Amino acid sequence: MTLTGERRHYLVHVLRLEDGDALEVFDGKGRAFEARVTGLSAESVRLVLGTMRVTPPARGMSVLQGLPKGDKLELVLQKGTELGATAFHPVATARSVVKLEPKRAEERTQRWAKIVEEAARQCRRDDVPAVHPPRPLLDAARALTPGTLLLVLDEEESAVPLGEAFRSVAPGTPVALVIGPEGGLAREEVDGLRALGARPVTLGSRILRTETAALAALAVMQHLDGSLG
Repeated sequence: MTLTGERRHYLVHVLRLEDGDALEVFDGKGRAFEARVTGLSAESVRLVLGTMRVTPPARGMSVLQGLPKGDKLELVLQKGTELGATAFHPVATARSVVKLEPKRAEERTQRWAKIVEEAARQCRRDDVPAVHPPRPLLDAARALTPGTLLLVLDEEESAVPLGEAFRSVAPGTPVALVIGPEGGLAREEVDGLRALGARPVTLGSRILRTETAALAALAVMQHLDGSLG
């Protein structure tokens, strides 16, 4: 395997690898390989691949995140990758302040994908979560894999805790979390999600910030799935 560009820069100038050094590489789809540097040049790094390790696919955990202000989404992408999310869907909602024109949305999606790849590498995941381009909330919900359970974090829901709803899901069933932006979801959006089979759930009596809610929910589900602690 020959690596150039940013990947060569990372190996040579960040990891400071030299000829003969061992490392592990992954393909972003669940496969990892032992590898060794066998050649360095000003243009490229040559690797020889060895033993392959395959990680069984994890339960699908998608995050439909209402577009927040500032760099909050980047935090959700980075930490959400560490916490086991398998896909991210930035979504436009009625109360989203951020509005992205098509060209800007394409540029941001490319940046977001890079953030997720770097986070996967840092936490030694063998897979890289998908980052979908921004789209309206209900469009993103309709495009989910058939059979996915939609759970909506709703500040007006107090009867069904997230943990209780998640425990009732059959092992391996994909789950998608819907998190509103700073102002939360409009009631017509919650009603629209209900019509698609979504279940409103709560994380407790405290109102969490949009970026905190996504990460707290992922941590709860990963714990109940046996992947954390």
